Amino acid sequence: MMSMRARATLISIGAAAAALATVPVSAETLRGALLEAYQTNPTLNAARAGQRANDENVPLTLADGRPSVSVSGFYNENVRTSPNSFTAPSRITGGQADATLPIYQGGTVRNRIRAARDRVEAGQADLRSTEANLFTQVVGAYLDVISNRNIVELNTNQVRVLDTNLQATSDRFEIGDLTRTDVAQAEARLSTARANLDSAQAELAAAEENYLRLVGDWPQDLEPPPPLPDLPATPDAAEDVAIVNNPDLISAQQSAEAARRDIAAARGARLPRLEAFARGNYTNYLDTLGGPLGNQFVQEETTATVGLRATLPIYQGGQPAARVRQTQALRTQAMETVIATERAVVADVRAAFSRYRATLQVIDATQTAVEANELALEGVRAENSVGLRTILDILNAEQELLNSQVDLVTARRNAYVAGFNLLAAMGQAEAQDLGLDGGVLYDPSVNYERVDDQFFDWNDDPRPVTQSTRTVDNPERVVTNPEN
Repeated sequence: MMSMRARATLISIGAAAAALATVPVSAETLRGALLEAYQTNPTLNAARAGQRANDENVPLTLADGRPSVSVSGFYNENVRTSPNSFTAPSRITGGQADATLPIYQGGTVRNRIRAARDRVEAGQADLRSTEANLFTQVVGAYLDVISNRNIVELNTNQVRVLDTNLQATSDRFEIGDLTRTDVAQAEARLSTARANLDSAQAELAAAEENYLRLVGDWPQDLEPPPPLPDLPATPDAAEDVAIVNNPDLISAQQSAEAARRDIAAARGARLPRLEAFARGNYTNYLDTLGGPLGNQFVQEETTATVGLRATLPIYQGGQPAARVRQTQALRTQAMETVIATERAVVADVRAAFSRYRATLQVIDATQTAVEANELALEGVRAENSVGLRTILDILNAEQELLNSQVDLVTARRNAYVAGFNLLAAMGQAEAQDLGLDGGVLYDPSVNYERVDDQFFDWNDDPRPVTQSTRTVDNPERVVTNPEN
């Protein structure tokens, strides 16, 4: 568990944001932004559709071990026959029915089915990863909007303060209390502040555009985010959770298991195959068989055949061995990928933990800096009133205070995002973990269970439609300069 100091700092992340923004009744929440992205983000909806397509690989493979039945019919008109064929029919019609039941296929189908099921589980883990990555981006975008709005507000206030300073400096210059140099310094700082405000507004516009891209709607009045859940007290504890829950690692492990099944399936191509079959034929010569002697022939006949068919591969040009070697290499690749993914997960968790702890310390340091710069500015202004400080000293003190205030806003944003990144690395930043209760959560296993036992050839799904919202349907936002 976290220390009391760390927990207090964590809770202050959300509370401090509240101190910098007034929240109206209709303010949006981080939960609402996550829920809207969960329902309407095209990247996540596309990943869900891709997983549903992946689910179909199981019934596709199951079909290879099920019976197959087909019927065919024909009608032939013999427009020209041999002059020596006196009994050839002029026309013939008929049909044929074939049924085949695979009995033994060398274990190929059985292992392919198991591999397909493993890949479904890997795909479900990939979907979890996509969801967590999206939520991480949404949290970052949400905090970017809040922090950039605060930075714009700070810069706007700085412009007002420097404009007032310039007016006061100009008045004092008129009465001979200050020099033209003091006025020029005040003018330069005001121009720089206005440029910084323009840059801050541009960054805010970019943050809002990114929010729109991820969430699907413009950010309005965003509430400060709620405190994060308790995080592990040590990197080892975070690593232990990630090794079990991280979806990327689970996906790699399931893919490696599927690759092992592929080897067994490839080896089955060299083994005997056995199938049962049945065939029925119906032929009707339409009273044209036999010509003048047609009354001596049967004009309609039906035949049926049932049996077993065994196939023993003798030589296939080396294809089975090549396929086995290929699947073995792919299995090795998958096993190495598991190790590489595990390394990446451990590194990401430990790095996220380190960044999170560091940002908490940065908050403490920058908070101290803000308080010190506020006292320093008051002191410089007091000393200037008695002639101990110059206008440049005041301008420098004001800039130092602004810089520390911006640093504090940025540190609070970074701390929250770093904490959420740690949750994502541990595999605990998905809809179920976050308690998004705005409706029924998407469960990929529901579709898999629905299609797993489907065997009817005409059981299609409804016509595909999009579920995501389009940004072009949102009214264009006009950025206004607070100075205007």
